[in-house]
Amino acid sequence: MLPNNGFRPLDRQECLRLLAKVPVGRVVYTRQALPAVLPVNFALDTDASVVLCTAAESELIRAIDGVVVAFEADEFDAENQCGWSVVVTGRADVVSDPAEHSRLAQAGPRSWMPLGDPVFVRIDSELITGRELGRPDRVTAAG
Repeated sequence: MLPNNGFRPLDRQECLRLLAKVPVGRVVYTRQALPAVLPVNFALDTDASVVLCTAAESELIRAIDGVVVAFEADEFDAENQCGWSVVVTGRADVVSDPAEHSRLAQAGPRSWMPLGDPVFVRIDSELITGRELGRPDRVTAAG
């Protein structure tokens, strides 16, 4: 049952289960001292970190390598006024280990853009929060 405000907090395992269902999320970072948000496709790795695949010359790489960022993914059903949102907060690092890069090239996310030499970025899941939104008078369909 959802509290009166219509939101229900999600535990870590539920957040990870929901993240695994969607292919696109948003990286929230700082660009020129201002907040920036960029939609990206991603995959969850075996350690629950978020992995992105982009080009080596990407502006995103320069902006997020070695800094704490947020990553958000969600799914909403506007007709039924329900859905969920999950935020992962943690340090983003370019994957530099050759063996790890090779593993991710085989099993990791595929960029939706053509890339000559893909670069993988890992966002550690230091903090995962989520919430489900549902109208109290309806059963939620999302999830």
